[in-house]
Amino acid sequence: MAHMLGAERLHLEFPTRVIFDEVTVGLNEGDRVGIVGRNGDGKSTLLKLLAGRMEPDGGRVTRRRDVRLAMLDQADTVDSSLTVAQAVVGGIDEHVWAGDPVVRDVIGGLLSDVPWDAIVESLSGGQRRRVALAALLVGDHDVVFLDEPTNHLDVEGIAWLAGHLKRRWPQGSGGLVVVTHDRWFLDEICNATWEVHDRIIEPFEGGYAAYILQRVERDRSAAVSEAKRQNLMKKELAWLRRGAPARTAKPKFRIDAANELIANEPPPRDTVSMQSMAMQRLGKDVVDLIDVTVKFPATEHRGEKTVLNDITWRIAPGERTGILGVNGAGKSTLLNLVAGTLQPTSGTVKRGKTIKVAVLTQQLDELKAIQNDRVSEVIGRQRSSYVAGGKEMTPGQLLERMGFMSSQLSTPVKDLSGGQKRRLQLLLIVLDEPNVLILDEPTNDLDTDMLAAMEDLLDSFPGTLLVVSHDRYLIERVTDQQYAVTEGHFKHLPGGVEQYIEMRKKQVAADADNVGFESVVGSNDNSGASTSAAPSKPAVAAKPKLGGAELRNAQKELASIDRKIAKWQQQIAEIHEKLATHDQGDYDGLGALTAQLSKLENDVVTNETRWIELSELLEG
Repeated sequence: MAHMLGAERLHLEFPTRVIFDEVTVGLNEGDRVGIVGRNGDGKSTLLKLLAGRMEPDGGRVTRRRDVRLAMLDQADTVDSSLTVAQAVVGGIDEHVWAGDPVVRDVIGGLLSDVPWDAIVESLSGGQRRRVALAALLVGDHDVVFLDEPTNHLDVEGIAWLAGHLKRRWPQGSGGLVVVTHDRWFLDEICNATWEVHDRIIEPFEGGYAAYILQRVERDRSAAVSEAKRQNLMKKELAWLRRGAPARTAKPKFRIDAANELIANEPPPRDTVSMQSMAMQRLGKDVVDLIDVTVKFPATEHRGEKTVLNDITWRIAPGERTGILGVNGAGKSTLLNLVAGTLQPTSGTVKRGKTIKVAVLTQQLDELKAIQNDRVSEVIGRQRSSYVAGGKEMTPGQLLERMGFMSSQLSTPVKDLSGGQKRRLQLLLIVLDEPNVLILDEPTNDLDTDMLAAMEDLLDSFPGTLLVVSHDRYLIERVTDQQYAVTEGHFKHLPGGVEQYIEMRKKQVAADADNVGFESVVGSNDNSGASTSAAPSKPAVAAKPKLGGAELRNAQKELASIDRKIAKWQQQIAEIHEKLATHDQGDYDGLGALTAQLSKLENDVVTNETRWIELSELLEG
């Protein structure tokens, strides 16, 4: 594959420490690289060096002369004085961008709830972030650097972004480098992983699942002294290998070695034991919501709004539930009912006599009163011991388990990083020993290692756990069942997150059918908009309808493409299975299988594009 850009013998030093020392990396066409590592180790800095935003102290960055590169920063870089339309499509005429399927896809996927004529300065931080991402994605670039692109996106938005990136730059073309803590996203789009640690960059083959397997093997073969960290990675690997077939088919190295590593590894948590302990602490009754309805009164801008409508939910001791829904659907309202901070408009909320609820908020409320206290002082005021997973641990041991070093114990709380504050917040809540724990977006500011450590801690929590998060991996990892808050109702999802995404696709399609194409893209009413609403932008002229022979031919071609794609996808799955079990020393055989796989995937992408074109013609 053609080389696109690279770095040779990079050295970068800040006044207090060395970030990179003698680092050499390269990016070829078709590479999809995920960058992982601890917070502060230099992931974002690496992107800036490769993109030319920052100059190294030593070494050099080279780029092929014709490569067009774009980068999404974590910082807000959108001109506040522009309208959304100007920021995304610039001065391009409406009939030009409206006729571009890529632009329409990006606008529909990211800006469906953002007024098209709004001034950027008037938008929320999350909306501005999505405008910046949309402006990047509508451009024509060969290499794209994305720094935390999933921030401010919900589960549905993250799934859309992954699908868009795979459609936009099919295998073998372009280059993508992404820094994100969303492990599902890494596994979905990446074919390589770079771990940034200890002044170096270590490459791994495959996405997050493959990276974890190779990292455990690396640590074991090197006989490293970090026994606790290695055990944690083994536990993470055990869960990954028990997961969906799509995950286990991705690694292209010895599956037997992975199975041997986790042969004696128990499940992440003993569900029966956890429920038994929960029954002892909680009793039979936790919180029952019976025929509950919540309505918000009318205001001068809108009428009365029903957020939750006739919901019944009986929460069991030891229940571990993930709650999904678009922004504004009513997830926080539901949790406030459980926590007792909100009373329903009608219906009954029955609370057990022994429950003790704790809520991990997004605002770090628990730390506001102790900003000037040192970490050691804060922990010293808590319990002298805590039982986790049947073992008694001191608060200091819990701190170590959550990634705090001894040198950080004397640090004032206000001087901790965002990730450290989030870990301390969770630790203080757990030490208070609640028996009902509500987590509202707990993954903010945490790197992948700390997310694994937090999940390990939650595995030993014996009470009822309710989680609201856009992190699909976390939801699947720490909860046993998922529910969706949608259109005022509370729906069980036996099929998990995948079922939720399919349900949302059908809802969006039904909404589009109900209002018609012109009203969808032309409405300027943004009151109470959610991610399922259409963007407020000028109406696009309807496409001419097909008739007669043209209509029949288009319908036949569409049906034919459906059959072909289904057949190719089955063949792709079979080749993945062959690659997973193939002799890794047979390079010729592996090369032939890989070439066959690449051809099939390119055929799927090409025909999916044609399918979209035909669908749009038939809808017109």
